[in-house]
Amino acid sequence: MVKSGRVYTATGLKTIDVWIKDGRVAALGGPHRAQEKIDARGMLVLPGAIDAHVHFRDPGPNYKEDWASGSAAAAAGGVTAVVDQPNTDPRTLDARSFDLKLDIARHRSVVDFCLNGGPGQIGELMKAGVTAIGEIFTYEHSDAELQRILGETQKAGALATIHAEDGLVVSERTAPLRSFHEPEVYSLARPAAAEAAAIEKALSWSDRLHICHLSTLRGLELVREAKGKGKKVSCEVAPHHLFFNVKDYREQGSFLKINPPLRSQEDNDALWAGLRAGSIDILASDHAPHLPEEKRDDIWEAPAGVPGVETMLPLLLFAVKRNMLSLERLVDALTARPAQIFSLACKGSIEAGKDADLVMVDPKKVSRIDADRLHSRAEWTPFEGLSAIFPQMTLLRGEVIFDGEIAAKPGFGRFQGMKRIL
Repeated sequence: MVKSGRVYTATGLKTIDVWIKDGRVAALGGPHRAQEKIDARGMLVLPGAIDAHVHFRDPGPNYKEDWASGSAAAAAGGVTAVVDQPNTDPRTLDARSFDLKLDIARHRSVVDFCLNGGPGQIGELMKAGVTAIGEIFTYEHSDAELQRILGETQKAGALATIHAEDGLVVSERTAPLRSFHEPEVYSLARPAAAEAAAIEKALSWSDRLHICHLSTLRGLELVREAKGKGKKVSCEVAPHHLFFNVKDYREQGSFLKINPPLRSQEDNDALWAGLRAGSIDILASDHAPHLPEEKRDDIWEAPAGVPGVETMLPLLLFAVKRNMLSLERLVDALTARPAQIFSLACKGSIEAGKDADLVMVDPKKVSRIDADRLHSRAEWTPFEGLSAIFPQMTLLRGEVIFDGEIAAKPGFGRFQGMKRIL
């Protein structure tokens, strides 16, 4: 049992005991017996976070990250389940590549996990147990190809998750800027118009979509309009699009090269407002690690992406402390809504019958983010020095997986996919 903590329940925070049996929440409160007790006095007890967008680089290029290191970072950051994306080497485009990744994850992950499939053999991937099709990089496909992929995905009954940047807009804007090497030009080469164009096209071709890492005010407006018309569309925002904008290139340069790129302060403000209002459904880290020597390269040559799975919840918990976001909205965006969108029926809340995925945090213990204390192979973080509230303990299915150190062995995490008969 977890005793005497302030537990986040369906009816708000309550000082109540959480009783656990066979990996699930057996009861909240009441007289029961337990062989083991964890004292959570003075702690907030929250549902384990679900990070619906990670790139753990396994089976390759796993010198940047693998399932053991990536999932350890997740556990230390209060993330108990992740959704891994298909752009590994080999890409997850068919049953064979899916089974290869699944076998690796089953042996290495310390947190529960889902696997997305790429826009390849969609029927095979659905049968194998993918959670969704995507992230589909819209800029990699012609309009005709993208329309076909979204149509096939919808016909298969799968959720399409898209990286919304229009290839034609990016190509046209990039060409005249190639001779410039200031980091700021990267945001000019992939403008807000590219995101808007891709979202508009995808919404016209599909009735069910999830927009990855929304980055602009205009993109948010399009999502709101679609929801208002009854479209089944959801979206996510990544911490780097909340905390950074184009002005931050001055300090971090190509280390802040991401796709979609950094935007304006106006976009930052709109994304925060959308997150607070629930127009942006979920938070997801888009954890995309690269080594420092790779990120130091020229803005056109450096790989795009930043690590973030371990720092997402801690950063946003401090944002709650600063009244930038309500605790209710944070928990909803990291637990209940991702569980709903990605069909994780046993996850997303602390209630009887659900997996006992719990995160204990002391809201008084504020610290500075220090890359040397993080677990990713990336060995750096764009959030260095920012204030955060890190978990004191993380439980997965009732077992302690982090208590200041990683307490679970690789392979403890379970696959959350579902074999389908199509």
